[in-house]
Amino acid sequence: MARNVAIGIQLFNEVIEKKCFYVDKTNFIKEWWESNDSVTLINRPRRFGKTLNMSMVEQFFSVDYKDRGDLFEGLSIWQDENYRQIQGTYPVISLSFANVKERNYQSTRKKICQMIAELYTRNSFLLDCPAIEEGDRAFFQRVSADMDDVDATMAIHYLSKFLYLYYGKKVIILLDEYDTPMQEAYVDGYWDDLVAFTRSLFNSTFKTNPWLERGIMTGITRVSKESIFSDLNNLKVVTTTSDEYATSFGFTEEEVFAALDECGLSEERGEVKRWYDGFIFGKHKDIYNPWSILNFLDTGNFTTYWANTSSNSLVGKLIREGNRNVKAQFEMLLRGETIRIPIDEQIVYNQLDHNEDAVWSLLLASGYLKVLSYDRMELLSPGQEQMYELALTNYEVVRMFDGMVRSWFMEVKGDYNDFVKALLQGNQKAMNAYMNRVALNTFSYFDAGSRPSGEEPERFYHGFVLGLIVDLQDRYLITSNRESGFGRYDVMLEPKNPQVDDAIILEFKVHDPEDEETLKDTVQAALIQIEEKQYAAQLAARGIPTEHIRSYGFAFQGKRVLIG
Repeated sequence: MARNVAIGIQLFNEVIEKKCFYVDKTNFIKEWWESNDSVTLINRPRRFGKTLNMSMVEQFFSVDYKDRGDLFEGLSIWQDENYRQIQGTYPVISLSFANVKERNYQSTRKKICQMIAELYTRNSFLLDCPAIEEGDRAFFQRVSADMDDVDATMAIHYLSKFLYLYYGKKVIILLDEYDTPMQEAYVDGYWDDLVAFTRSLFNSTFKTNPWLERGIMTGITRVSKESIFSDLNNLKVVTTTSDEYATSFGFTEEEVFAALDECGLSEERGEVKRWYDGFIFGKHKDIYNPWSILNFLDTGNFTTYWANTSSNSLVGKLIREGNRNVKAQFEMLLRGETIRIPIDEQIVYNQLDHNEDAVWSLLLASGYLKVLSYDRMELLSPGQEQMYELALTNYEVVRMFDGMVRSWFMEVKGDYNDFVKALLQGNQKAMNAYMNRVALNTFSYFDAGSRPSGEEPERFYHGFVLGLIVDLQDRYLITSNRESGFGRYDVMLEPKNPQVDDAIILEFKVHDPEDEETLKDTVQAALIQIEEKQYAAQLAARGIPTEHIRSYGFAFQGKRVLIG
């Protein structure tokens, strides 16, 4: 009989006690404990079981669960007598930043302080410990949501001391989703303030803490050492390209297929693999995200479960506001192609606005991209960058991005759709009418980066091309900024069925009053460029007759557009 598939339970004891569907990940406890690493930072995409595993670790080691060995009976960790002996024998401090999603620094700081104050309230019995001195008792009483920075950043440090004095054993500290406030701080513009506070908090908690036995931090990204981990030289970092704990987070293919068999869904293996496979951790391929698998087991329906579980605002912002290179590379990914990029797994959030490589590093860490191959360091010449071949992770991610691009045109959906129809029909008058309304409402939307490009239409037209790819990829191969003839065209729509659809070339130009008197002159210059540089050569070489190749010049002056 198939076990009940429960959605959203993140407490280990609830999953076990309610006999819900569970894939045994308790080997993580043994692998982590035997590593002897002082503090381990584990990066995995969202909804990959980080919180459930942290709950599992807490309930295995914590003295609060000293009589709950029953939770682990029948699981792999319980087969080892040595681990049965240490279950429930350590003081554990556990907290999560998953819900710290405030709009300003003051609110973020206060929420973190509230969480720490709640830890003190739950451990108020420590005040009865005779080993705690009066000065420490005074500190204990000062801990509150309104405490000053000095007390706030030292609070977990001192709680570790108090627990040590009470139990006579050093503490295990677990911090889940440590980087959630970091992402919010970047998006809402209070990064520098939060970094200073967090650096002091982490240093006193995980570095200069003589009462720390071991620590685990989890998150999506590896925030750069220079920003918040500058003093933590005792930190073991495990990213998506590391081999450690490769199968501890997420489901292996063997685990997924066994679950499908249990739920009577064996015939869906191939489609499940297409939709939800594709994650690669270290050298281990064919990892599935648990959230999508659990939801599929529950409903039997294929849809974008994981990709829609939380806001993709940061991902959308980085691509939408990215420069022409970011958008052009994203176009390739949407077409099912791969890109080669140098990757630095240390995310520097304040570089995301002007370092396009940092954008791809974030997308890789977040699970939207997978590494197909990479250059071996020993084969590189001195100074040569290590390049990674990246692709979109799976069909679920492709569907998510398709929806994201469509949402960018939601406010002008009618005009945008009508423009596309007019383009396919060759109705130039209608194209002008609709495109001017689209540009008026979306030009700034695609040009909202920290350094706007003024009248330069590149961000707009590359965003516009992404929309074309999503809407017309069944009928056209759509490319931009590629070589053909004697130059690089802006946009080319090559029909997949030349017997039905014409090929289309689009050239974008900004009106230059020194060279052109009117927008009509700018249009003419664009059309002359298409002809002189023979952009149609690539299409002609593929057997498309000249009479079935249409060319259009787009002239921009501010948000005004003229197409000819």
